[in-house]
Amino acid sequence: MDPYKILKKYYNPDSELYYYLVKHSENVMRKAVNIAEKVNADKEFVREASMLHDIGIIKTNEPRFFCHGKYPYISHGYLGREMLEKEGYPRHGLVAERHVGVCITKDEIIKNRLPLPHRDMCPITLEEKIVAYADKFYSKRPDERIDYEKSYDEVISEIEKYGKWKVKIFNEWHKMFE
Repeated sequence: MDPYKILKKYYNPDSELYYYLVKHSENVMRKAVNIAEKVNADKEFVREASMLHDIGIIKTNEPRFFCHGKYPYISHGYLGREMLEKEGYPRHGLVAERHVGVCITKDEIIKNRLPLPHRDMCPITLEEKIVAYADKFYSKRPDERIDYEKSYDEVISEIEKYGKWKVKIFNEWHKMFE
């Protein structure tokens, strides 16, 4: 499968959105594949899933990322899952859905009235965890350095605002992957 071919079905390759999405995804992919090699995960799947994990952003409304869809940005994971399932890649779709944040539980969705389907959206497989972990180190915002890899401390400071248990999950991944 060619992730770039799938992305070009949904994104104009001459657009700023495509540029930032692909640069971000390539950064995530490089880190994720390096991790996959160290922990003996499915490297080819990790490569593909890393490139496609944010495919759903096109359907969201986040002008900072050049996205002008109708859904809130937090929805991009499950929207990406739907898109990838339609393409015939349900396993890749689960990575897209489960990479958002560190983990979003059904209880959180209900309690916080998040605009998401009522189900757990937490990485389960090793490959899902690798992509979710690697994603936290790179921005896709044009007002930030696109190729800059955030430090562990920078990532932790972003995650802390969502709760100590999310930091705990991230730290478990950090021990596994670094």
